[in-house]
Amino acid sequence: MNLEQTAEGKKKINFNLKKTDYIIITAFFFVVLGLLSYSFYYPNYYKHPSPLRFKVAKGETIEQIIDSLYSAGVIPSKFNMKIAIYISGNDKKIKAGNYYIPNGLNYFDLIDLFVNQPHRREVLLAIPEGIRQNKLAGLLHNKLEIDSAKFTALCSDSALIASLNLNEENIEGYLLPEGYYFLADVTPEEIIRRLKSEQDKIFTDSVLTQMAKLKMTKKQVLILASIIDGESNNSKEFRRISGVYHNRLRIKMPLQADPTIQYIVWEKRNGKIIKDDFDIKSPFNTYKNTGLPPAPINNPGRAAIMAAVFPEKHNFLYFVADGTGSHLFAKSFSEHGKNIIKYKKWLHSRKP
Repeated sequence: MNLEQTAEGKKKINFNLKKTDYIIITAFFFVVLGLLSYSFYYPNYYKHPSPLRFKVAKGETIEQIIDSLYSAGVIPSKFNMKIAIYISGNDKKIKAGNYYIPNGLNYFDLIDLFVNQPHRREVLLAIPEGIRQNKLAGLLHNKLEIDSAKFTALCSDSALIASLNLNEENIEGYLLPEGYYFLADVTPEEIIRRLKSEQDKIFTDSVLTQMAKLKMTKKQVLILASIIDGESNNSKEFRRISGVYHNRLRIKMPLQADPTIQYIVWEKRNGKIIKDDFDIKSPFNTYKNTGLPPAPINNPGRAAIMAAVFPEKHNFLYFVADGTGSHLFAKSFSEHGKNIIKYKKWLHSRKP
């Protein structure tokens, strides 16, 4: 009896579905399918500069990767991304690495990038503080296969320099030496813009306020910082050295900085100084001229720049190497003479 009623009920249901009902159901199905296709295949746009660097760390789960993509604004829906990954069968195929995501990818294009596109190799480049432009060009050639001649030419390219809001003949002094990750196919111009941009970040409001107190321009700070960086490899004494130079500038005493003489003769003897070099007529000769030289003599690092802006307050006017990588400081010339004797004794003790 129940079976007959069930069969009879089915007949009634089938009988009641008209042709228009089938059309409505079919249309509804295609609308839903269309909406799903739209949500999965419509381009997703983020607000960051394109391409966006995205790192997949070793050992990260699919959920963690999706969370990071969502947090970065690359995808608008974590649910849709998860469905797309599992539908495509790529839940175990995404490898660790650095990826560069162009703007406007849909979910499946994004998955294809992670799975099938080789991620671009990055190179860690450690740029020493106080590096001269020619040395930097050689370093870039050796580590990144950059055309050193092209890089050197760009450093004095007036159009490029103007685009960086500078009024200089050469950009030496404005490229911050630090550790950087660069793409293996990075261009010389991209490197210049990156290093200049990183240096700009040093000049915060507090730094600019201090510069105003010292009545120093950014260029003057960088010139002084380049001399400080050339004087010592010990950043712990940068502020004390800076104080010496500030004291000399205040009383209009020549800086008498050896690194400026090395700068003049670099191409002749790779920076090695002889006695006659101190008499060379040059605006960079700080033994003959008072004040700062006309331009930076190298690319100073962060510590030297901060030391130039925030010098140690003291009465020292002289310093000489102590043989240990640091310096001996003096307030008077007679005291300085005694320190020189100490240094010469140290040099003598080093002779075989």
